[in-house]
Amino acid sequence: MTQVVPESSALPSALPVLKAQNVEVVKGRRKILNVPEIHVNPGEVLAVIGPNGAGKSTLISVMACLDTPQRGDVLFKGEKVTRQNALSIRRRMAVVFQEPLLLDGTVRDNVKLGLSLRKISSDDGRVDTWLTRFGLTQLAGQLVDTLSGGEAQRAALARAFVLEPEVLFLDEPFASVDVITRQDLVAQFREILREQQTTTVLVTHDFAEVQALASRVVVLAGGQVQCEGKPEEIRNHPVWQSLTQRVT
Repeated sequence: MTQVVPESSALPSALPVLKAQNVEVVKGRRKILNVPEIHVNPGEVLAVIGPNGAGKSTLISVMACLDTPQRGDVLFKGEKVTRQNALSIRRRMAVVFQEPLLLDGTVRDNVKLGLSLRKISSDDGRVDTWLTRFGLTQLAGQLVDTLSGGEAQRAALARAFVLEPEVLFLDEPFASVDVITRQDLVAQFREILREQQTTTVLVTHDFAEVQALASRVVVLAGGQVQCEGKPEEIRNHPVWQSLTQRVT
């Protein structure tokens, strides 16, 4: 793995919010993920980018405590994730997938859903705040099966943020919407992330999203970390250049 680190950069002093070490995931006879170490620092947006089949979604599933690797550990704020504590740690995170995965009911019902599932008091003030932030106030009482793709994804994002997660995972969240909607969502999302300082892991194929949102980038290919660094460093890195045609 190539790590791009300017000479003047200092190692982060804060304990990573999330860290995966010596993680291996095998399906059948194929090793689809082999990561010696990857971490997410407090308040940063870490982008994970790479070609199809690189292991990006698998990495998110492991780090979000949705799947257990055959080998290796995930540490949340220094605490090793185990079968005993995985559920309680997972409840401190939120995941937004490429498809919104909304349930039958209204927009408001869906935004409130996570609070109910986690046995958190349904605070309508909090719900209303995030409906407003994602431009959904006028749609709050509308059934989700009448929403456009962009509106549905806004509802999924509002549902995640209302939980006030300590780590937010985004798996290609803007890939299924049209270009104009994607640009609007990314711009809006950038402002929210800057304001909330939410620790975020973003999987994407789109380097424009990386430049707009990420503070650090990991390039994954063949289930392995190929290089990492700041977006402006990775953009001109030989490893990234060699993968560009497969990613775009």
